[in-house]
Amino acid sequence: MFGKKLTFMLIPNARGILKQISIPVFALYISGAAAVVLLLVSLFFSAQFFSDRVASHELERLRTENEALTEKFEQMRWTLSEVESRYDELIEKEVYVRTVFDLPAIDEQERRLGIGGPVSPAVAVMSDARKVAYTTEVELDRLLRLSRFELEKYGEVETALLDLKDRLDHTPSIWPAKGWQSRGYGMKFDPFTGYKRMHRGIDIANRRGTQIIAAADGKVVRASSTGGLGKMVVINHGYGLESRYAHLSQYKVKVGQRVKRGEVVGLMGSTGYSTGPHLHYEVRRNGKAVNPIKYILNEM
Repeated sequence: MFGKKLTFMLIPNARGILKQISIPVFALYISGAAAVVLLLVSLFFSAQFFSDRVASHELERLRTENEALTEKFEQMRWTLSEVESRYDELIEKEVYVRTVFDLPAIDEQERRLGIGGPVSPAVAVMSDARKVAYTTEVELDRLLRLSRFELEKYGEVETALLDLKDRLDHTPSIWPAKGWQSRGYGMKFDPFTGYKRMHRGIDIANRRGTQIIAAADGKVVRASSTGGLGKMVVINHGYGLESRYAHLSQYKVKVGQRVKRGEVVGLMGSTGYSTGPHLHYEVRRNGKAVNPIKYILNEM
């Protein structure tokens, strides 16, 4: 191959001189190979150039996005700070409600939920943006856990207050009739005998037919005449409480009927052991008579 040559004949116009050029074959191979190498090198550097341009453009885009995300995370941290401030206000109100209604306080150690611990070593090598994202995520997770805890505790407060409201609704706490108190609770003179004897309620005098109202929510367990107390309505309020309305002239409720505080249960009369129209009103707790005045909150 090295000894072979290719001869090219150059034929000019009719008056020109014929020329002959001989080129070794291996020289053609070398030239072709050099051309191919040159083409590949050109393609490589061209690709590298455009790759660098694309990488530079992508890097700039990522840097811009990174700055925008960092700014957003900073805004989120300010928002979380405000949320935590609102959360602290909720805690203060919850503590206040627990204090007012004498509910068990929450231990501060319990409220912290054991949050804490060493910082991950990976944080030290993070970029600024990733550090901001990491701390924001940690703070958000902490607030979410605390909010779930506080929601649970508010549920306990709500349940306790609903129970308290129900108890108050079923506690005889208003005057059962309009009029004036003619006899109080305790050892009093009997108008018929002149001797002192235990008076287990209070007497409220007024005109016959004056409305008698329930002192609290409850269920009527008796509406019948009973010896010296005449016509009497008995309401079971639950929680060991019972109220009695005696000397009635007329019933306005039936046994088994549920009544609300302020609902008319009868009319004032003078039935039974009585000197004139009045209401004998009793409150019993766990079967024992107590002074009704201790429960009454309103004015007659």
